[in-house]
Amino acid sequence: MSSLTRLVSLLRNRNFILSLALVSGILLGQGAQWTQRLVIPLLAFVMTLSTMGVEGELFSSPRAWLRPLLAGVAMNYVVLGGLILLLGGLLPLEEHLRTGFVVLASVPPAVGVIPFTGFLEGDVEFSLMATLGCYLVAFAATPLVLYASLGLGGGLQLSLLTTMVEVIILPLILSRALVRTGVASRMEAFRGPLTNWSFFLIVYTVVGLNREVFLSQPLSLAPAAAITVTTTLLLGYAVERVGGLLQIEPGKVTSLVLLGTSKNAGFAAGLALTLLGRQAAIPSAIQTVFMLSQVILLDLRKRLKSPRA
Repeated sequence: MSSLTRLVSLLRNRNFILSLALVSGILLGQGAQWTQRLVIPLLAFVMTLSTMGVEGELFSSPRAWLRPLLAGVAMNYVVLGGLILLLGGLLPLEEHLRTGFVVLASVPPAVGVIPFTGFLEGDVEFSLMATLGCYLVAFAATPLVLYASLGLGGGLQLSLLTTMVEVIILPLILSRALVRTGVASRMEAFRGPLTNWSFFLIVYTVVGLNREVFLSQPLSLAPAAAITVTTTLLLGYAVERVGGLLQIEPGKVTSLVLLGTSKNAGFAAGLALTLLGRQAAIPSAIQTVFMLSQVILLDLRKRLKSPRA
């Protein structure tokens, strides 16, 4: 294999691209201030690409929505949110970190759950309906958790609605139009590289905007990192094991792992900055890094099990 061929192969490798984005964001994240305006459009673009393969019949059967909706809420709010609140209350944390974890527990899953499900060959339709269900529940759950735990809340529904419309509903409508006009099939050959490099910019920006968190006094973040490792890597492993024991379809297990270990850290960081101050956004930044690390590890494991993939 020539050097050029190896380079092209590397630049098409999803794990290399995501790892490069993480490292670049931490070491060379100054440019994130220029790319942050691209994050929402890029998320919408990636969501459009990811949902082009969703069957149209899914939306004509409301009954089919119920199981993923309930599963998504159970995994993201009951299991993940409950564990974040429990550990945040038990471990010795500075007050700004403790309140930051409460905010993180209150928000719905990252919209990246849907494209990441596609990356990992999970059940995209299941993740889509589960994520939509979590956002609907979040209209009540997010203000309720913030009010009950911190005495905060109110006025968050508009932000949630805007997020859901911009990065889920409109991309879903656009993907249906692309499928019906035949454009989706012509884009198929380019869908992987377009998705991967769009995520490069998204990850680079999110990590770059929070690079100071990781470069200044990293040892002080150890308790917060311990909570995040537990609620991403360890919880994800536990969900996989339980899913295997219950003989749940592998694609759905992948969806459940992502729903049960991912929070919309960008939205949580915005809420924390607005309501509590900059330091309360630190748990959201840490969660972003470990969530992405989990996706990379899951993909590596999948490739090792299926060498031809």
